[in-house]
Amino acid sequence: MIEDLLVIIGMIMLGIGAVADLIAAIGLNRFKNFYLRLHAATIGTIWGAFVPLIGASLIAAGSPCLGVYRWFVAGGGLAIAFLVLILAPAGSHALARATHRSGLVRVEPCVVDHLNEDMCVKEG
Repeated sequence: MIEDLLVIIGMIMLGIGAVADLIAAIGLNRFKNFYLRLHAATIGTIWGAFVPLIGASLIAAGSPCLGVYRWFVAGGGLAIAFLVLILAPAGSHALARATHRSGLVRVEPCVVDHLNEDMCVKEG
């Protein structure tokens, strides 16, 4: 009973991850500047990798056909999922900060930029 419930919840999480990856791919193609595309890529990483990894761990935990190895697979999936959860936002922040500091990408529209006042166009 519990094993079947774990497998069903895991399958739902895999479906959520597939939909999130599709939405992130559309966002990468449709968004206009680097920072918005970076946001879409990070959303795709978190919702499209973290959630399915948790789902795969639940499926492994609910699969008695794996024997004692199901806990090894489930634990490994959970460990990788939490590494993705910690490292993906840190990596995207490092990319955004390096891009902003190098001045390669102009922020448009820019209302206020406290890191570099020369990046914004002054109105009035």
